[in-house]
Amino acid sequence: VQLQASGGGLVQTGGSLRLSCAASGRTFTFTDYLMGWFRQAPGKEREFVSVISRSGGVTYYAGSVKRRFTISRDNAKNTVYLQMDSLKPEDTAVYYCAADAADRLNTTVHISSRHYDYWGQGTQVTVSS
Repeated sequence: VQLQASGGGLVQTGGSLRLSCAASGRTFTFTDYLMGWFRQAPGKEREFVSVISRSGGVTYYAGSVKRRFTISRDNAKNTVYLQMDSLKPEDTAVYYCAADAADRLNTTVHISSRHYDYWGQGTQVTVSS
């Protein structure tokens, strides 16, 4: 299973970026997995950003990004997205996508990185002030 994250870059405060995470694998069925985004800033622990259910019908966000970020998925393209608007310098981090083979999204469980089965390599997002 491979998760390939892309779309990071350098943007000014208030700007936007859209991250993508393409999933692939001979035995990997995209719709069998919840998909999450996490981020890790230098010197800090990895933190939850957002998660989306298998169908895309249920989403959940960290309070720090709610109403600024939007997670979505295209199951026909095996891809999950993270639209990031109104970016702030504190959003600067490496962003990782992750997949968890859970039946249902649990907002207590899926904010923890320990519950995810597969991880992408990360994409750097830098927001300048």
